[in-house]
Amino acid sequence: MMKPGRLIRTAVLLLAAAALAQELGKPEAERSWHGRVLGVPYDFRWPTWQRIRDAYWNPADQRILTDRVVGVGWSVNFAQLIPRLREAYVTLSHR
Repeated sequence: MMKPGRLIRTAVLLLAAAALAQELGKPEAERSWHGRVLGVPYDFRWPTWQRIRDAYWNPADQRILTDRVVGVGWSVNFAQLIPRLREAYVTLSHR
């Protein structure tokens, strides 16, 4: 039986390979190096400070999980996570 960590690493590696194959299957002029494969976001572009900030601290975006800045998967939008955790703590502490 495969350990959970190894299973996750294998899944991420397979998703990254599928994303690369998807991009390399496009004509060179149409390659964007970001998109989705099997519903999972990927981004192989060089990161910018704006994309880093938008992924990890974006109060305007209501999602907790945002597209990852580099690689395959999701990032955590702490601007949405922290207030929700605080609200849950206050709610639970008053029970």
